[in-house]
Amino acid sequence: MMTYETARYFADTWGLLFLFLVFVSAVLWVFRPGTKAKYERNAKIPLSEDD
Repeated sequence: MMTYETARYFADTWGLLFLFLVFVSAVLWVFRPGTKAKYERNAKIPLSEDD
C-alpha cells in the first residue's frame, strides 16, 4: 500500500514530468505545420448558415 510520502514523491517527480510531456505534446500538436487552413475552416463553422 502506498503511503502519503511515496505518493507525493511520485507526483513531484514522475507525475510532473509526465504532465509536462503531455503539455508539450499538445502544444506541438496544435501548432504543427500545415494545420492553419484546417483551424481557420473550423473557426468559421459557427458563422456559416445552415441550409
